[in-house]
Amino acid sequence: MTLLESLRIALRALRANLMRSFLTMLGIIVGVTSVVAMVAFAEGAQREIGRQIKTLGANVLMIVPELNRGGDDNADLYQAAILRESDAAAIGTHVGQVVAAAPSVRADLQVINRDKNTWVTVNGTTTGYFTIREWPLRQGRMFSGQEQLNSGKVALLGQATADKLFGDSDPVGQTIRILSVPFEVIGILAEKGTSGSGREQDDIVFIPISTAQKRLFGSANQVHRGSVDYILAKAASTQAVAGAEQEITRLLRQRHRIRDGRDSDFRVVDPAALMAAQHAASRTIRWLLAGIAGVSLVVGGISIMNIMLVSVTERTREIGLRVAVGARARDVQFQFLMEAVLLCLLGGLIGLSAGAGLAYAASSIAGWPVYLSPLSLIGAVGLASVVGVIFGFFPARRASRLDPVTALRME
Repeated sequence: MTLLESLRIALRALRANLMRSFLTMLGIIVGVTSVVAMVAFAEGAQREIGRQIKTLGANVLMIVPELNRGGDDNADLYQAAILRESDAAAIGTHVGQVVAAAPSVRADLQVINRDKNTWVTVNGTTTGYFTIREWPLRQGRMFSGQEQLNSGKVALLGQATADKLFGDSDPVGQTIRILSVPFEVIGILAEKGTSGSGREQDDIVFIPISTAQKRLFGSANQVHRGSVDYILAKAASTQAVAGAEQEITRLLRQRHRIRDGRDSDFRVVDPAALMAAQHAASRTIRWLLAGIAGVSLVVGGISIMNIMLVSVTERTREIGLRVAVGARARDVQFQFLMEAVLLCLLGGLIGLSAGAGLAYAASSIAGWPVYLSPLSLIGAVGLASVVGVIFGFFPARRASRLDPVTALRME
């Protein structure tokens, strides 16, 4: 018996009782739908985390001030938590495993261009910031050394801010106002996308840190101390990140005169490490969900095995007749195995379509990132076919071992 003949007979047998065939496939449909949807969500989340890690820049450390209680038992007050521009300069100079460090101050302010205005994050920093973040210009130029030294009123716009304020017109060379202070737009940054917290990174304006402190943010007290909101540092390599973190901690504790036994008044954060941990957790959850969804496939396989056993009993006389006219035992076995595989394959294809539709519907409604790789789709259908082979083997084997004489006597 050829493969084509076996396929035709199997299709005829399934069409003979469509409702029972569909109910038999239901477990496979649910299982494959669950597997495809869960893998799509997990893979989409992993890719989004990977993209966010890339937008941070490679080997980036963030140093932020942190209030802490003094080491004395009777201390009721928290120590002042201050980072300074000089701390950033010291990190860049004295920490050998750091290739660049940049201080930053920031605030959400209204930015105006004629009749258009928007509230955005205004960040005062140095050109080292863009080296650390690996954030290139789309057009224009960076701050010059003179502009950074003399508090020049120049600004770099994120792509989203440029679109809001200028639309399709060219912003470079135009003037915007921040807190009534005029700034010349000298450049537009390349698009970065959203951050790990979901914040739009391109909705931002950068100005020299000295300009921010003297003309926008600073009280006289803040300017006197040179305090900053955070410092970014870039390690020389991935392997150097841990060593750079230790060196920065040691240097700043020394500069801030923090005695042994007291907590630091700053915190060194490795954003990429935090996201990598999320990445690993997402991968674990993906396999867990896929395993849970795979249970549905096993249940569907058991259902197929039971229905096929019933089918063998119902078609005992038919089997005996085929053997009597010359069909071999392996032909009978192959025929029933083909029916089981066909049930699983059709259920797998229906489940694949349903799973893809569910994933994209959830993405459209809830905004969840999804990704359907061709490998996962092929794997889901292939897994369904394997289930058909495994759970269809026993009924097929039983059918092939029926005694033809006894089978022909069955009513």
